[in-house]
Amino acid sequence: MTTHFEFWDYFIFVAYAVLILGVGLWVSRDKEGHQKNAEDYFLASKSLPWWAIGASLIAANISAEQFIGMSGSGFALGLAIASYEWMAAITLIIVGKYFLPIFIEKGLYTIPEFVEKRFSTNLKTILAVFWIALYVFVNLASVLYLGSLALETIMGIPMMYGVIGLALFAAAYSLYGGLSAVAWTDVIQVIFLVLGGLVTTYIALNTVSGGEGVISGIKIVYEAAPDRFTMIFDKSNAYYDMLPGIGVLIGGMWVANLYYWGFNQYIIQRTLAAKSLKEAQKGILLAAFLKLVIPLIVVIPGIAAYVMINDPEIMARLGDSALNNLPSLEQADKAYPWLLQFLPTGMKGIAFAALAAAIVSSLASMLNSTSTIFTMDIYKQYINPKATDRATVNVGRLSAAAALIIACIMAPLLGGIDQAFQFIQEYTGIVSPGILAVFMLGLFWKKTTNKAAIFGALVSVPIAMYFKVAPNGWSGSAIFVNVPFMDQMGYTTLLTMIVIAVYSYIQHKGADDEKGIEITKESFKTSPLFNIGAFAVFLIVAALYASFWN
Repeated sequence: MTTHFEFWDYFIFVAYAVLILGVGLWVSRDKEGHQKNAEDYFLASKSLPWWAIGASLIAANISAEQFIGMSGSGFALGLAIASYEWMAAITLIIVGKYFLPIFIEKGLYTIPEFVEKRFSTNLKTILAVFWIALYVFVNLASVLYLGSLALETIMGIPMMYGVIGLALFAAAYSLYGGLSAVAWTDVIQVIFLVLGGLVTTYIALNTVSGGEGVISGIKIVYEAAPDRFTMIFDKSNAYYDMLPGIGVLIGGMWVANLYYWGFNQYIIQRTLAAKSLKEAQKGILLAAFLKLVIPLIVVIPGIAAYVMINDPEIMARLGDSALNNLPSLEQADKAYPWLLQFLPTGMKGIAFAALAAAIVSSLASMLNSTSTIFTMDIYKQYINPKATDRATVNVGRLSAAAALIIACIMAPLLGGIDQAFQFIQEYTGIVSPGILAVFMLGLFWKKTTNKAAIFGALVSVPIAMYFKVAPNGWSGSAIFVNVPFMDQMGYTTLLTMIVIAVYSYIQHKGADDEKGIEITKESFKTSPLFNIGAFAVFLIVAALYASFWN
């Protein structure tokens, strides 16, 4: 299937590409008499305003798996998948109020750097190597693969050409300009991302209503598929293991969200580049409000597609072309590409630019963060501690290029990504609870020791594996049987925190650790604007869950 692009579609997409490259290279230029230093390249000279931070956070987060994957999940299981977005909005508020003040006060470049200041160089190096491997072999490779798969499905572009094209596009401005180029182009990327997503949502709902508009379309979709608007599943639901009812609100999703939004370098890096803490918090607040809107552009189209293909009258109106590449419950990820064929000329170009913006902005962010961790935590620590700013920036560019080449080689090997991606997510989730436990206790419990943190991080893996293997392999003797994966993450985090707390207490007999962080009420004091905005986010999320509980 192709979307039959015409001149104006190509024109809009090319204009988007030229605009992104032009802005990226323009903001990357060195001012007269000034050579880029490490702060310029890796932290955008610590000059980002709140609106650039908020836009960049969303652009870094939204990629092909949201447009393609979450629309597919909307098609298959409905609005419940929006929990990932709406609970992320609350998580962002928590990160802005309780994590950022500590990170910014310590003047961090990287998250592993915090581990060194709070615990030890050894633990920092272990986590730095883990994150570099995760970004290169999982994040970069999977985004390249999923993005190329989308281009192949929509445009018929061969996989390898798609991988190379996306890689070169992201590299063209991010390798030279660093975080400044990434963050400022993200502002434009978000405009295309949201506009293109809204266009697709509008066309889908308007098609459902037979041209009667979006409001009529929403009513028809809700009446035709009320089961797709249930937020909290009961155990009889086929997707309960994926989203385990009330456990979504009080369980492992907090682990996934706090780990991702609070301690993920390619997300948190743009907040570290803020002009000030207050500016970073305002950016976080903007991102939280945008998160509330994201399901409208990545989940609702999938639900609309489900209603469309199950309504003979609508399918008859769409004609024979609608039968091409038809999505199904077994192939739900076809839903978004399938919808794009119904966009009018010009709108296809905008929607395609939105998809490309989502892919390229995530790639650029991951590249910049991979090079930041390698340069600041590996190169300057072990290879060349006295490196000049010029050498540091050059190593950053070279390491980003090397990471991109490896990811390009890996991406086409990820065949059958529907299964592989879930596999990768689950096994990443085996490690993330332990890392989250280390960070949470390191931040907020002064008695946490370095040895306890290392021991807890190591022990968390067999704990996680027990929950994963025991219910299936040793069901006769298992304490927990058939525990959903999300709940497994929650249990693993809690048990790991207990292990770290007990070890720390035994080691220091209840005394504070010498590297413990001093925290006062003033540490977490926020502006009235942030408090009012945070309260509004909480109210909106509560209202959404109350409206679509079951």
